[in-house]
Amino acid sequence: MLKTPVASARIIKVNAGIVTETDDLLAAEEPLEIRLGYGLAHERNQKSISVTMRTPGNDFELALGFLFTEGIIRKRSEVAEIKYCTDFNRHTNRENIVRVELKEDVEFDAGKLQRNFYTSSSCGICGKASIEAIRTVNGVQSSNKNFVPLNASFIQQLPAKLRERQHVFEHTGGLHASALFHSDGELVFLREDIGRHNAVDKIIGAALEKKMLPLDDHVLLLSGRAGFELLQKAAMAGIPVVAAVGAPSGLAVETAKEFDITLIGFLRENRFNIYSSPERIFF
Repeated sequence: MLKTPVASARIIKVNAGIVTETDDLLAAEEPLEIRLGYGLAHERNQKSISVTMRTPGNDFELALGFLFTEGIIRKRSEVAEIKYCTDFNRHTNRENIVRVELKEDVEFDAGKLQRNFYTSSSCGICGKASIEAIRTVNGVQSSNKNFVPLNASFIQQLPAKLRERQHVFEHTGGLHASALFHSDGELVFLREDIGRHNAVDKIIGAALEKKMLPLDDHVLLLSGRAGFELLQKAAMAGIPVVAAVGAPSGLAVETAKEFDITLIGFLRENRFNIYSSPERIFF
């Protein structure tokens, strides 16, 4: 039985001096190991790619999106199968290990695992090197030149649409969310996770599964801040507009400018800031 994104706990609640004992719902958080199977049929190899703390749910999308945004795969057709691993260690839950099987003719370069992307602000790598890494691994999927400009009122409505559909957050208050909107206003995908980068990988993995990339007529909405790693993922997927409820980092703004992404921050119902490529928004 697959794990759920919600856990429960018995708590003591203190409110205005009144103490009560009650049940509370929490966002679940568990490790997910992503393993890669590759090579010829008679000599398959396996390599552990990553272990990330995530909220259970949409694990295959997470694995697909992660492999794509890391430049390990370029398209869905390179993957033969995705499955949960059967692990002989009885202390390891099989739903916490995903194995992605590459097709036999897909070459796998283990050197790509030497993190081409620098997601930590304290890593000591300059912004130019971080941005260049995106070009080196997979390049930009779309020039984003044909995107139809959006009315500012369209952008302002997005947070409310996100809140209406953010079901797990409603009960736990502990998750980040990412939402993919078509430029006509349709909500295409919404994913929640304890990690903001996981939520975006799940979105991109879902789009990859549907053969929708590049996402050059879509808007990515983030429930929190916009860090470099999220703009990196948007650039890899060809997303032309990224809107965040929170603040962007300096490197996120540099990345948006480099890849012609319209970056919006501090998005509220009646206000927002545009940090790059403002020509996609009209008033």
